Amino acid sequence: MTFRKSKTAAFSLIEVTLALGIAAFCLVAVLGLMPVGVQTNRNATSQTAATSILSNVIADMRATPTSATTSIQYGIEFGAGKTLYFDGSGQFTTSLGADSRYRLVVSFPTSPAELSYADLRVTWPASVIPANASGSVEMFAAFDRN
Repeated sequence: MTFRKSKTAAFSLIEVTLALGIAAFCLVAVLGLMPVGVQTNRNATSQTAATSILSNVIADMRATPTSATTSIQYGIEFGAGKTLYFDGSGQFTTSLGADSRYRLVVSFPTSPAELSYADLRVTWPASVIPANASGSVEMFAAFDRN
């Protein structure tokens, strides 16, 4: 009669402890990067929304007939500066409200009589002055008003 010695493969307690230690170290490193990723995502979302606001306002100003002095949708008078406030869904008002998230300042630098320029700047959050804003997007646009 022959006896077979069976050998069962298994991990030792030391191997399991080392594996858990390495996994925990990697997990801590990944979790440490989470706040950076969330902040980057928040900044990208705000910048995309601000750029969309600028595009819509400039499109409205360019769509205004040359015979009109005020833009159709946003009521911006050419040659006169204006401040508008936008909420997170893109709705605008002329006064700062509890839902205001973005501030748009439209100014018209001096230019020759046949040219019309506008400097548009969106800052967020809307409740702080633009110099202290956490983010901003600015665009300079030219309009054919002849």
